[in-house]
Amino acid sequence: MFFHILCYNNTMTKIHNIAKNTSYLTLALIGQKIISFVYFTILARNLGPAALGQYYFAISFTTIFAIFIDLGLANVITREIAKDNTKTRVWLGNIMSLKGTLALVTLLATFLIANLLGYSSILKELIYISCLSMILDSFTTTFFAVIRGFHSLIWESIASILFQVLVMGFGLWALFSGLGLHYLLLTLALASGVNFLYSWAILAWRFKIKLQFLYIKDVMRTIILITAPFALYAIFQRLYTYLDSVLLLSLAGEHYVGLYQVAFKIIFALQFLPMAFVASLYPALSHYWLVDKEQLVVSFKRAMNYLLIISLPISVGLILVANKVIFLFTADYLDAVLPMQITIAALVFIFLNFPIGSLLNACDRQKENTRNMIITTVVALGLNIVLIPRLQAVGASITVLVSSLVMFILGIIWVRKIIVYKARTNFITLAKVLLSSLVMAIFLIFCQNLNIFILIPIAGLIYFLVLFVLGGVKKADLKSIKESFQKK
Repeated sequence: MFFHILCYNNTMTKIHNIAKNTSYLTLALIGQKIISFVYFTILARNLGPAALGQYYFAISFTTIFAIFIDLGLANVITREIAKDNTKTRVWLGNIMSLKGTLALVTLLATFLIANLLGYSSILKELIYISCLSMILDSFTTTFFAVIRGFHSLIWESIASILFQVLVMGFGLWALFSGLGLHYLLLTLALASGVNFLYSWAILAWRFKIKLQFLYIKDVMRTIILITAPFALYAIFQRLYTYLDSVLLLSLAGEHYVGLYQVAFKIIFALQFLPMAFVASLYPALSHYWLVDKEQLVVSFKRAMNYLLIISLPISVGLILVANKVIFLFTADYLDAVLPMQITIAALVFIFLNFPIGSLLNACDRQKENTRNMIITTVVALGLNIVLIPRLQAVGASITVLVSSLVMFILGIIWVRKIIVYKARTNFITLAKVLLSSLVMAIFLIFCQNLNIFILIPIAGLIYFLVLFVLGGVKKADLKSIKESFQKK
């Protein structure tokens, strides 16, 4: 059963807990992304492409720099606590000291580079405000990374909804009060502050972990050595994800940043599915690597199947109804239809890269994972420099598709070196998913006149019914999903 991929065959409690973690975080992220997408749509309709481009450029700029505060430390602390939670206080205390120093240096660097690049006054002011969220979110990520190491995701699930509700509530007040972009970004900082205090309180109250700054030389040296490959990976991943918006502003202008953000926001929002799944998968894979290699292989194969089942129909469906989706943002964004279709085509590779990367990190192959990300980032940078001046947002979208495929190919090569991976079972699932998606696509093509809010649910139902008939999803899978929400 694909939903039980994370589980010990001989430990029913562990099966239930991990499946429940994935279920609750998935539901929470669904809620968060729905709220986020509604809020983004309202912003897009009221701001227009140019102002929307300024708003998201500031966020993208500081998000790139934010990685220099974390440097992959969240992945490290989750993995190490999952292996041995008796050292939680020591790990967290030393990481807090390291991050405090990194936060100060990164903040100064962000201010300096924003001025050296000669951005307009409004862009620099928006960047400065966004730095508040950058600092707070980094420490919040560390607190939740510790909690993930204890295989508990319910608190993070609550936080994901709480944060987005606050952002939308304060943001709509600022928007309709006519307060401008500065206050819109301040609402993000306010929500980040609440999230920071919440995660800190859960750490202290529920897990009895006292927050303190420690410096133990041997531990700090170990952290730095372990973190180095994670840090490189995280830096290049962040550059790969957000540098396109920065390059678009420099090479094409704010208008095209706004158009591209429509396509990017949709694909970014959909990543909650693999993110929720991997949040539970990663610590489990780390454990299986030590004690049960056979279960490691089974878990990975089923993870690939699960994400194929989810990603391919979403990709096919959104490509076919892209023009309807864009009209949610007003006619000013019609030029975003083609970029969206191209970007959505990359969704399958983006989804599958999540379990591949988790497997490499869990199996102590973070150096190889980092090498793959560096290669992919260099490819993306080269393509963006060549394509954006010629094709603007379309060029950035082509880069997303090609680079996602490159990352997938590089990852699969290393997977086959780590585990005995035979892709036959995944190809069988792929065939069933393709056939089910084809039936769904025929429905979408012939029923284009239906309202999009009716069209998409019916298309999804058709897909899953056909997949169920073909045996891609079984009754046992549906039962396991239901049971994951029930207390034992």
